[in-house]
Amino acid sequence: MDSAIPKIDFSFPVRVYYQDTDAGGVVYHTCYLNFMERARYEWLRALGFNVNSLTADHKALFMVRSIDVVYFKPAVLDDLLNVTVTVNEIGRSRITLLQEIICNHVKLVSATIHVVCVGAETLKPVSIPASLREKIRNSA
Repeated sequence: MDSAIPKIDFSFPVRVYYQDTDAGGVVYHTCYLNFMERARYEWLRALGFNVNSLTADHKALFMVRSIDVVYFKPAVLDDLLNVTVTVNEIGRSRITLLQEIICNHVKLVSATIHVVCVGAETLKPVSIPASLREKIRNSA
């Protein structure tokens, strides 16, 4: 993978609805985090996993450890956004993701997100299930 141009692993379309905007008619800053969460959920689903299967079959789930967000330009009502998920790094129990929100080929938001795989009952770090790790590596 070329480090200068990261390969996008997954892309998810999101339409901006009235409920996503503030009094000025632009997307409220925390809504972008919701859009990114949806994209991560759908990314896992595209890999053949979802929250229910991770919990039921692997007794694991992912929790956000940290998010570094940079806002470049606002989105407005009815914009069609493209929310991307790119795996930057994968460790034993953590994944570092780059997520971007793009509208009409213009980057609006960029975020580096660190998620940690934890035991569903203990909420303590555990190894990422081997089958998921393999799917992530094969999709990158």
